[in-house]
Amino acid sequence: MGFSVDGVEGIGEIEPGADLAAIIAEAAELDDGDILVVTSKIVSKAEGRIVQAADREQAISDETVRVVATRTFEGGVTRIVENRQGIIGAAAGVDASNAPDGTVLLLPVDPDASARALATGLRALTGRTVGVILSDTLGRPWRDGQTDIAIGAAGVHVFDDLRGGTDASGKPLSVTMPCVADEIAGAAELVKGKSSGVPVAVVRGLGRYVGELDLPGARSIQRPADRDLFRQGADEAYDEGYRAGFEESVAEGRPLVE
Repeated sequence: MGFSVDGVEGIGEIEPGADLAAIIAEAAELDDGDILVVTSKIVSKAEGRIVQAADREQAISDETVRVVATRTFEGGVTRIVENRQGIIGAAAGVDASNAPDGTVLLLPVDPDASARALATGLRALTGRTVGVILSDTLGRPWRDGQTDIAIGAAGVHVFDDLRGGTDASGKPLSVTMPCVADEIAGAAELVKGKSSGVPVAVVRGLGRYVGELDLPGARSIQRPADRDLFRQGADEAYDEGYRAGFEESVAEGRPLVE
């Protein structure tokens, strides 16, 4: 069992209002079961998610709903935040790379809806049952470097739920649920790259993950707040606990220093 990943050449620069489905359908020869991995940046451009940003930091603040951690370093500040799409990462997904001077790109307002519209258009234009994943680049809490993940998906099973089955030794699988959408997004980035001008890849051989357009999208990958064990940075959690203890001591009239 194997699969292949190929970059789609000839996409060109995307302008606001561009018909991405038509552009991709013309550039790629698609078959049933193909999965297209599309860099979210070109979706943002087509949807006009380009804003003037003399101050990129203000653009990040505008897209932030919750600050997870902040660290000051020589030359600036790194902010890990939750953005409007519910994604936690650096800079709220605001990106100045591959954007016109003086502007930044914001993520699509609803990446799953964008993926669904693109998959619907591609299926109509090509007559092929394909899936779509929108990808973006994020870091990881305990590992250096970045990788691409799925921030939007349509017509694709984002998980391969193996719970209830057995492993090769016959032992029961109780928690095993690979996030195949993220794995596919990461594999596709190996052929798209950051500077090659190839924003779309076609993944073939994984048709078993392609399904109906109303399958749960990438939003279902995000862990709910009540199951988030890492909701704050270490320093932020310490400061909050210290302040809570101080306020409790004052309220109860207990001495602040033993």
